[in-house]
Amino acid sequence: MLANLNGWHAVIILAVVLLLFGAPKIPMLARSLGQSMKIFKNEIKPDAKRADDELLATSSTEASASPSSNSPLV
Repeated sequence: MLANLNGWHAVIILAVVLLLFGAPKIPMLARSLGQSMKIFKNEIKPDAKRADDELLATSSTEASASPSSNSPLV
């Protein structure tokens, strides 16, 4: 859908946004969008770290459960 956008489409979309929100509100809208993205990224980051920690814990328990090379196999 967005792959077919060219330069003129972007200009028209920006003009419509300017008409709808007005020039004074656009910086406030951009600031709000930036803050929302920052909050979203901060909320995603702990989940990714927790998933990495769980992966490391799983691999370490598997490594300790495997037989060592010094013990004879029966």
